[in-house]
Amino acid sequence: MNKKKLQIDQLERKLSGLKGVQQVVPPPTGWLKAIRVSLGMSLQQLANKLSITKQSVQEIEKREKEGSITIKSLREAANALDMQLVYGLVPKDGSLENLIDRKARELARQIVSRTSNTMKLEDQENTKQRLQKAVEERAAILKSEMPKILWD
Repeated sequence: MNKKKLQIDQLERKLSGLKGVQQVVPPPTGWLKAIRVSLGMSLQQLANKLSITKQSVQEIEKREKEGSITIKSLREAANALDMQLVYGLVPKDGSLENLIDRKARELARQIVSRTSNTMKLEDQENTKQRLQKAVEERAAILKSEMPKILWD
């Protein structure tokens, strides 16, 4: 098994624990404020735990809601709430394998269509089945080689 495939397999195992996370919608107020309010904790109480002012807590909650908070600040606030920050990146395609497959097929289509257009100009056009087979073959090669061009 090559090194790249091993890395992908290891990451896939880690990411499998995040399945379904994409459907979790953050509260409109942000997680920090929603949890703080639900626990019945005041701004001042959280401020005391963080050794900051309550205005600073309001600012942190505002930054989290807007998406401009740092991971470090979010982790510290979560810890003060006796929570754990869970952080991860989840592939939109469902898995890294699906992402790689989609990108390889897109690139393969581009490569094959360039060749096909050249052949068409030379009056040597291929059938749709032959073109599809060429795309599949090229995609398989791209997936096994994983060239950097895949991510351009």
